[in-house]
Amino acid sequence: MPPAPIRKPGPILRVAVAAPLMDAFDYLMPSPASDDSSATPSLSPGQRVLVPFGRSRRVGILLELRDTSDQDPARLKPIERLLDPRPVLSAADLTLIRWAADYYRQPIGEALFSALPARLRRAMPIMDEQIPGVSATLAGRTLDLDTLRRAPKQRELLTLVRSVPEGIAVADLNARLGPCAATLRSLRARGLLETCRLTPAGPVTQTSGAEPEPGPELNADQTEALRRVAAGLGGFSPFLLDGVTGSGKTEVYIRLIEAAAARGAQTLLIVPEIGLTPQLRERLASRLPDPPAVLHSGLAAGDRERAWHRAASGHAGVVLGTRSAVFVPLPRLGLILVDEEHDASLKQQEGFRYSARDLAVRRAQLVGCPVVLGSATPSLETLNNAQTARYGWLRLPQRAGAACTPRTSLLDIRNQPLQAGLSAVLREEMRTEIAAGNQVLLFLNRRGYAPVLTCHACGWVGECPHCDARLTLHLARRRLWCHHCGWTRPLPDTCPDCKGTDLRMLGRGTERLDEELRPLFPGVGIARLDRDTTRRRGELARLLDEVRRGEVQILLGTQMLAKGHDFPGVTLVGILDLDQSLYASDFRAPERTAQLIVQVTGRAGRAERPGRVVLQTRHPEHPLLQSLLREGYTGFATTALAERREAELPPFSHLVLLRAEAPTAETATAFLNQARLIAEGLAEGQEEELNEGPAERRAETGVQCYGPVPAPMERRGGRYRAQLLIQSSRRPRLQRFLASWSRALRALPRSKGLRWSLDVDPQDMY
Repeated sequence: MPPAPIRKPGPILRVAVAAPLMDAFDYLMPSPASDDSSATPSLSPGQRVLVPFGRSRRVGILLELRDTSDQDPARLKPIERLLDPRPVLSAADLTLIRWAADYYRQPIGEALFSALPARLRRAMPIMDEQIPGVSATLAGRTLDLDTLRRAPKQRELLTLVRSVPEGIAVADLNARLGPCAATLRSLRARGLLETCRLTPAGPVTQTSGAEPEPGPELNADQTEALRRVAAGLGGFSPFLLDGVTGSGKTEVYIRLIEAAAARGAQTLLIVPEIGLTPQLRERLASRLPDPPAVLHSGLAAGDRERAWHRAASGHAGVVLGTRSAVFVPLPRLGLILVDEEHDASLKQQEGFRYSARDLAVRRAQLVGCPVVLGSATPSLETLNNAQTARYGWLRLPQRAGAACTPRTSLLDIRNQPLQAGLSAVLREEMRTEIAAGNQVLLFLNRRGYAPVLTCHACGWVGECPHCDARLTLHLARRRLWCHHCGWTRPLPDTCPDCKGTDLRMLGRGTERLDEELRPLFPGVGIARLDRDTTRRRGELARLLDEVRRGEVQILLGTQMLAKGHDFPGVTLVGILDLDQSLYASDFRAPERTAQLIVQVTGRAGRAERPGRVVLQTRHPEHPLLQSLLREGYTGFATTALAERREAELPPFSHLVLLRAEAPTAETATAFLNQARLIAEGLAEGQEEELNEGPAERRAETGVQCYGPVPAPMERRGGRYRAQLLIQSSRRPRLQRFLASWSRALRALPRSKGLRWSLDVDPQDMY
């Protein structure tokens, strides 16, 4: 038998696998199927590959091709096969994600795969680029539309489909008309429509044939903001769009999107929550020739992947999405917009912990395009960047059109009788506004029926057995619910301790407020918006449509109502029971409370009718409330920034939070004590290095450690949590420290059941 041919290693493939590991791994080229060199696949960074990994196989992403490896080539294995004919991530995408993984000290594989649709994280082929659509049958094309006058939705949909003879994408129909699956089924059952497959590049993506609606005339401030950003198209320039609620920030966004499209560029528009996408999608679809590609976790997996491909192929001119959309491939990216940039929801709190706002700025810098951060209540970090001229500061101080700033008053409810948590003054004002044909919004940032269930006889209180938290009563489901770990139990008929029957509900959530309002306002349309009432797909859009059609006179809910929604009919806003947030322990609590109050206040008087806001409180003398009343958010922010500077808190320093959790408090604390010893040793070494280095390096202050201490809620989900805080006034020094510290932490022996995570630039000190 002739000897086996000696196989040359060839180029080394650097591959990141979907695993919680910091390093990438080296592989060899796949074994050729024959002697024909053409059988060797063409490999490029960004392609998915299937690789042997331990005793299993993993999907990986090719990062680069090298000539050499740090490992013995004889020990390297070849990849099994190439999964894609072309890269799913471009070189620019890889650069951004690798930077993010390095900055946030997260595993490179987890970072890369979080940027892909769920199906592409497995060894599955790229979805067929053709997308589902419908076209009119012969019967549908020749039908007299008057026969559908009693089915207006069917008539509208069939009219739209007939205007595009080649067929129209189902996703585009949903973008134009809202969810229309039932209407499509009815028309197909009548033989008026048939399914088809369409290519995104075809004429069907130019959806309707209807001309986009014209926009309102811009005021001087909007015009100046548009001019300054548009002048920066083609190069990196960050801006803060600081506009009071109702000042027309969205109109500025639309004009900027049009300006970018005129240059052949794509726009990425990021919002903090799914609930903001339906209204914004409809507005964009009515104003732009092509509907936006929408990306968020509330979509069906197939719809989300098709939208991802529309964006990645360059066919979608606008991508509207939540925080994960910051990673979507966009080959023609020319503009990034981040709405409600202050919102904490833009920070990912589990797994790959990143800030979509901060990554949007970094992505714009890498690509070379403008990025606009919009808010009526800018975060103190962004506001400081604007004040120090790192960002351009665009101000919209007046409401657009004829709308006026609502009047705000504090209502002292101490020693006042309340019904449904409402004072007599607020109830009377509500009746006056409803009688005038206006709408009322009540804000209560607590869902469920009651936050506490207690026994009047023995004092038993319903508590979660797994968390240091009380159970919230959800009366409609007759269950007690932990809002922290999700544990539930049936509502008991008697006290579990003394078997007494006098169980009492203390406090009030939105479910109870809804129940108590109905007898106070008989015959009045009431809608509740919170996480419980909007769980079903499409339910939020349905409720918002009812509000806009005037079918609802009282709208109540949680902070879902505070962000970006436009309710032209709302003239009175009542803010209930916000006092507990005035005394929270997190140093960001005053900022978050001020933002919440201003954002809720901004829902009133957004049309021609003047608005009024009543904030019920038992602490009317509180400095934060008085500051907002006298000086608005700008005055509050000025004072808060001065306090942050004095206390050396962000944005005047930079934080990292090391969290640990374990079955026992001692295990978590012991790990953090080890971590602190390592941190102190590294910090001392850095001090010596800096003292011997250049003058500009010697000016850097050190790295400080605080803790470990128990988390504010020490026990959660049956596990004990503790944390260690790292602080430094200089970001470069902190990053150099983290590079060494994170490697040392991963080398520590792991106790059974211990889990830990690093959170760079934490937004919540929970």
